[in-house]
Amino acid sequence: MALASKYDSKTTEDKWYDYWMKNNYFHSEVDDREPYTIVIPPPNVTGVLHMGHMLNNTIQDVLIRRARLKGFNACWVPGTDHASIATEAKVVNKLKEEGINKNDLTREQFLEHAWEWTHKHGGIILEQLKKLGASCDWERTAFTMDEDLSKSVIKVFVDLHNKGHVYRGYRMVNWDPQAKTTLSDEEVIHVEKEGKLFYLNYKIEGSTDVLTIATTRPETIFGDTAICINPNDERFTHLKGKKAIVPIANRVIPIIEDEYVDVEFGTGCLKVTPAHDENDKMLGDKHNLDVVDIFNDDATLNSNGLHYEGKDRFVARRDIVKELEELEVLVKTETHINKVGTSERTGAVIEPKLSDQWFLKMKELAQPALDAVLEKEVALVPEKFINTYRHWMENVRDWNISRQLWWGHQIPAYYYGDAKEDYVVAETKEDALKLAKEKSNNQDLKLEDLRQDPDALDTWFSSWLWPMSVFNGILEPDNKEINYYYPTNDLVTAPEILFFWVARMIIAGYEYRGEKPFNNVYLTGIVRDKQRRKMSKSLGNSPDPLMLIDKYGADGIRVGMLLSSPAGNDLMFDEDLCKQGSGFVNKIFNASRLILGWEVDENKDQPDYAKTAIDWYEAKFQKALVELEDHYSKYRMSDALMTTYKLIWDDFCSWFLEMIKPPYGEKIDGTTFKSAVSILENNLKVLHPFVPFISEEIWQNISERSTDEALIISKWPEQYDVNASIIEDFNKVTEVISGIRTIRKEKNISFKDTIEVKVINTEKLSDKYNSIIAKMGNLSTIETVNESVDGALSFRVKSNEYFIPMAGAIDVDAEIEKLKAELDYTEGFLKSVQKKLSNERFVNNAPEQVVAVEKKKQSEAEAKIETIKASLASLQ
Repeated sequence: MALASKYDSKTTEDKWYDYWMKNNYFHSEVDDREPYTIVIPPPNVTGVLHMGHMLNNTIQDVLIRRARLKGFNACWVPGTDHASIATEAKVVNKLKEEGINKNDLTREQFLEHAWEWTHKHGGIILEQLKKLGASCDWERTAFTMDEDLSKSVIKVFVDLHNKGHVYRGYRMVNWDPQAKTTLSDEEVIHVEKEGKLFYLNYKIEGSTDVLTIATTRPETIFGDTAICINPNDERFTHLKGKKAIVPIANRVIPIIEDEYVDVEFGTGCLKVTPAHDENDKMLGDKHNLDVVDIFNDDATLNSNGLHYEGKDRFVARRDIVKELEELEVLVKTETHINKVGTSERTGAVIEPKLSDQWFLKMKELAQPALDAVLEKEVALVPEKFINTYRHWMENVRDWNISRQLWWGHQIPAYYYGDAKEDYVVAETKEDALKLAKEKSNNQDLKLEDLRQDPDALDTWFSSWLWPMSVFNGILEPDNKEINYYYPTNDLVTAPEILFFWVARMIIAGYEYRGEKPFNNVYLTGIVRDKQRRKMSKSLGNSPDPLMLIDKYGADGIRVGMLLSSPAGNDLMFDEDLCKQGSGFVNKIFNASRLILGWEVDENKDQPDYAKTAIDWYEAKFQKALVELEDHYSKYRMSDALMTTYKLIWDDFCSWFLEMIKPPYGEKIDGTTFKSAVSILENNLKVLHPFVPFISEEIWQNISERSTDEALIISKWPEQYDVNASIIEDFNKVTEVISGIRTIRKEKNISFKDTIEVKVINTEKLSDKYNSIIAKMGNLSTIETVNESVDGALSFRVKSNEYFIPMAGAIDVDAEIEKLKAELDYTEGFLKSVQKKLSNERFVNNAPEQVVAVEKKKQSEAEAKIETIKASLASLQ
């Protein structure tokens, strides 16, 4: 079957993806093979493909396709995350556009809209991944809100509560006023911003004295319940036991003493606002201070904000500063740089807020997961992230797992009375009723008397179970799938969710299966533009992945993404990389088309040059296989691609095919053709993980294949020992050929005209290479001689000297003048290098590698001078 004259990526990609899907090559069932399992980092259900997904999923697909070829039972489980905050925000905005306020709906009504949105938009990203070539087991597609996965989440919550790990507490939390929910510490991004530091005077009760405090948030004065000074600060001894008056509010508050106050920082006086600062809350608890909350859930001021009630916090700040100026309370204002906590999802500035929330105790649970990484039971790639992981796990804080949202897994806590402790936790409402009757000693309680906690669980509380729940390992911990596929092999994800997700999955794995969830974690870099900016929609610097695929083909994009993607280091994306990837795909196509287009003569003898070329390429291929094993084992995906790229582009296309190509107008012998096709097939196998579409297209065009013979399920090439000396010899051969071609080019000797070469063969390079040198250099003869040849140009390869007689081929006088000029220049260059090396100060003080470079320049210049002199001698 002949290949088309031009490669059409779109038609080819659609054709072969449909073929793979139709024949169920991606699907995995438990069998007697060794499993190789990857679970996808589930993207947001309403998300669309971006460049980070492209990189992450390309790497996963490379790993899974290679595992198939290596004979593993490869299983790549896809799925999506319900993404509670992000999805609920989108549904709320959609309803707003329709004139519907969420607060006017019941929970059930809102969830109907949320499910409708999810069914309409959910899974779009998974369809887009198919365009990239992702060979996921689509029959296993999971969603964190699927029935069994939801039951798993509830079961784990109840279990952890019963073990005493989950508790309800009144704590300072991170409050997102836009999403109107709490966030965990890991969901808060601290952004450095320029703000103002306001110096305010507080009057001392019963005195004309004042004290000055500095604050970045003057609006919080309405929540002040004390001023704190350091008891050792002599500047404020006169204030001990006195009271201050809060500006505008005119509320009297105590002046307390605590060594917590840094005498060197600010004015040495600290306003204490227990409701709106975690450190202030600790001071407040210690000194039994009142707690005055001044904010509504949307960060507008409440009635404690007096005449600023209802105003947004930032608007109120501006107006309050103006009033403080008018009251002559504002002493001065300074520019101030500080880190402001913002919501990872909405970008809103976070408010510290006291709230009743659900928490998971982490210290005890985290220890096995910390040990697993430190002891390399779970390998982080690259290892530089181990210290980051250790620091976080050693300082882990309790996880705030409740969210004030409706979309998500509703917390299975049921209240039966008015007191805070009047609740039970159970998997079902019926189970809750039994527990409530026992706890309350009230047998008259009915189902309708129970009120389920309205909060939903943090999204990560479902995704931390992902490697287990996708195989139903929580509900049925001894089922055949979880026992076979778990622990999974490799997890490919981004460093920014190392704690959100990776660490928590390891914690859950040890808690619920007593073992790690995966062997290796490959942490990709961030995709950035050429200015090193993170690609984002807001910056407008992120190309549409689907448009790139349409322009360069999926294979071209895959190569482009991996060309500069070392593990853990950011990828500086440039569209030219995709262009280069597309060029590589076309190179593969054209090379294959060349081979398959040759006419074959089965009766023709195999030329010596073809046999030698085949031996050499097979040695190069085996060497590449060894390198690939090393790169893959260390997750050096970019290096694995470059090894493959150079093997195909340089060794196969530039050298091998040129060496075996039959003379113009002639047929190729059958033996060489069969070897060339076999080599091509092996090439396609190592190419397939990176460029699955073009490789399958060529594979299927080589010969008629049954569905059991598709490339995707073929066998990775076997490694065997080869004579490595042929590779070393061939390095010299290519230098000889390059030397001949250089002289042809410089002397304008047509490549169509044959020339003679004579050689002083000091290196004892085998005569078996002469046929290749003759073919590639278009030589009439190669003759071994014992001395220099007069009237010839020469060049050296190692200690061998090659002569090309020039009689009648060039203008000898002009060539002599040219060689003399080159000799003068080279001798001048050598003197400058020798001068530097004769300088003891330079030799003794310069780095060793710098001195080595200069010595190399010296030896190369000396060799070149000797060659030029020999050429001159032969021409004169």
